[in-house]
Amino acid sequence: MTWDVLSMIGTVAFAISGAVIAMEEEYDILGVYILGIVTAFGGGAIRNLLIGVPVSALWEQGIFFQIALLSITAIFLFPNNLLKHWQKWGNFFDAIGLAAFAIQGAIYASNMNHPLSAVIVAAVLTGSGGGIIRDLLAGRKPLVLKAEIYALWAIICGFAIGLKIANTPTELYTLFVSVTALRVLSYTYNWKLPIKRLSAHS
Repeated sequence: MTWDVLSMIGTVAFAISGAVIAMEEEYDILGVYILGIVTAFGGGAIRNLLIGVPVSALWEQGIFFQIALLSITAIFLFPNNLLKHWQKWGNFFDAIGLAAFAIQGAIYASNMNHPLSAVIVAAVLTGSGGGIIRDLLAGRKPLVLKAEIYALWAIICGFAIGLKIANTPTELYTLFVSVTALRVLSYTYNWKLPIKRLSAHS
């Protein structure tokens, strides 16, 4: 049950996130659907490749594709004045998608008895892979590669699940809420990881 709920939350959140960014970039309706679908399922496809699950497993998630398509259609049909107000919530939906999919990916790898390192990688790729593909297709710098804290929260999910700190449904939902809140705080207060700039030599 936890798996299905997290998958549904992540699918809706990332599909909406991809669709909103596509509309910000003034993509046509096909571009909106493609970017929404890629954002929702791209991370899972990359994860499956790296942990040894056939990518074709994604096509067995028929209900989630339908949910993604309905979410994209709903956001596309929003009146422009409501959509402008909706855009303020883009980062919040991205935070929900990050937390939900990072936990889902970590559970997937843990259930396959992979080591902690693989659980962490699965969490990061599932949580941020779709967003990276979305940003690249939209011609933006991938959020996860910038100084803003993003992938760190997915790593925390991987550690918590890989070390069995979060195991029961209650613990997993608590982890989901905590990671979502941390991500919201990180972009609200502009938390950043250390960066190293190379100065140009004359």
